[in-house]
Amino acid sequence: MKRFRTAYGRLLEWAVAALMVVLFVEVTLGVIFRVLGQSLSWYDEVASHLLAWLTFYGAALASVKRAHIGCPEVVEMMSWRPRKVANIVAQIFVIAFFTLLGVVGAWIMPVLATDALISVPEIPMSVVQSVIPISSALIVVAELAYLAELVWQKAPPTVPGVAIADELQ
Repeated sequence: MKRFRTAYGRLLEWAVAALMVVLFVEVTLGVIFRVLGQSLSWYDEVASHLLAWLTFYGAALASVKRAHIGCPEVVEMMSWRPRKVANIVAQIFVIAFFTLLGVVGAWIMPVLATDALISVPEIPMSVVQSVIPISSALIVVAELAYLAELVWQKAPPTVPGVAIADELQ
């Protein structure tokens, strides 16, 4: 499972890096054209959507790397078995939330199919908003991989005070 998470993380790193490059190029072109007095009518709107995509796909990458903000102090004070159970229950809630978000995101996409970007009417809003169900699915895959590691972990961390999440890195 660790090998899968590593490969999956690499794939998401490439996707996030590609989005960063596209966003950089798009904003740079927008600034250059504005300085030349030939502002691009679409660059603000496209940049804001690219930033949203970068945020959502970055969240999926953070899930793979176990880099989301957390408050593990209370769980860390528990003994091994209750700590493992608490982490598993927390993972189940995270997976349930992102599954629900992905299902609702997919459900709403046909509703948005008739809308389009204001400055680029050729791009339907359903394409723009597809980031929600796609990134939710990516996060669910990452969280399921981590959940499997949690469930299969047989022994407590070898170093006292090390979080389960740190031990599984």
